[in-house]
Amino acid sequence: MNYELFENIAQTSGLKGVHPAVKLIVGLGCILISVSSESFLTPCIIAVTIGLVTIGPGRIDCRFYLRLLMIPLGFALLSVFVIFFIRNSGGVIYCWSPAGWLTLTVTTGSVNEGMLVLSRIFGGMCSLLFISLTTPATEIFSLAKKCHVPGFFIELAMHVYRCIFILIEQAEMIYLAQAMRLGYMKRKGSVATFGCMAGTLFIHSWEAGERIIEAMDCRCYNGTYAMLGEQGVFFGPALYLSILYLASLLALLILSGNMQFLGGLIT
Repeated sequence: MNYELFENIAQTSGLKGVHPAVKLIVGLGCILISVSSESFLTPCIIAVTIGLVTIGPGRIDCRFYLRLLMIPLGFALLSVFVIFFIRNSGGVIYCWSPAGWLTLTVTTGSVNEGMLVLSRIFGGMCSLLFISLTTPATEIFSLAKKCHVPGFFIELAMHVYRCIFILIEQAEMIYLAQAMRLGYMKRKGSVATFGCMAGTLFIHSWEAGERIIEAMDCRCYNGTYAMLGEQGVFFGPALYLSILYLASLLALLILSGNMQFLGGLIT
């Protein structure tokens, strides 16, 4: 996956013309509602609706979107699997004793809590992908400046954002050079090759960072980046639809209460 892919997709997104403030309001609002929900229903609806908006009007490839979503959900499923066996409340659904001193029990309370955690992660990640795939980082930094975010914080964020690309680029170049020399042909050799790449990556990234500092000094950098990010049109319909969408989710959040996946309350 090309390290510039996210930024390129955001620059060519179907929602590129929408003002970044509208997209941030929708994305951050959905994240807050997802993590605040006591019911699995609201985050799931957020994930489905905002995912359809990202794929449809945002013109994001469906297979690419699902592939991105599977990465955090894979880690989430491992966490939920652990919750299934460590949370003991409610009726017993499944009991397994792999050893005499070890008994693994799945209860209704553990399933409810696990599904709640999974739905929150699902809704939050879909909302975060909506922001990252439809809003270029330059517009976010420009909007932060207009919102009077402290300048040093914006400068630090822009430096970190740029250094991430440098780190990934250096890692990609080193990996390709090692692969061409058959460094990953065998398992034992792959471990040693990866260790060499980790050590070399630190040195090369440090040198690349110093070259960037020298280039910035040559361009009379005085501690402030010139931000030329273009802002979309802040048109009323998108803002009104966003407010209506978030209000509907808040109403659903209140009405669903603490509805659980298997019924009953988590105690």
